[in-house]
Amino acid sequence: MRRSRRLLAALALLAPALLGFAPGDSGETISLAGNLPGERLDVTLTQVVDPAAPAGSTDTGGPAGPDRLVATRLRLENTGTAVYQDSPAPATHLLDTAGQRFTGLDLPTAAGPAFPAAVTLGPGATAEGFVTFRIPADAEPAAVQFALNGGLADDVGQWSLPPR
Repeated sequence: MRRSRRLLAALALLAPALLGFAPGDSGETISLAGNLPGERLDVTLTQVVDPAAPAGSTDTGGPAGPDRLVATRLRLENTGTAVYQDSPAPATHLLDTAGQRFTGLDLPTAAGPAFPAAVTLGPGATAEGFVTFRIPADAEPAAVQFALNGGLADDVGQWSLPPR
């Protein structure tokens, strides 16, 4: 059982590289294209807060409940020629070591301000904000993924996360 979990975790982390995803470590900037001409962002995962306290709380929301919050801070820079208009939360996913995939939420936490539901960036403009994930308390985050066009673009960036 433990061996099959490790194999699944390894496949979950290797699959993006095998499928042409752009890999990266936390802090690395990855250049991503959208599905429309001129759509291009440089995306950087700058911070991971695990566990993250709910907004207005000093409690970390740790293992006391069945779920916990994980907040990831992203920096988006429009390096393309088109205006970027999208919602960063559903475009962001967290993968755990068991191969589960969690979609980002527009949920504020004490870690810092969340992205607004819609972000509009002209060429050369930047924005930073947190995308939050609700995951099982015992889940071990392994990677964060981001893609333009609501997460549906073919070009997907992935950042590996160190074990907690």
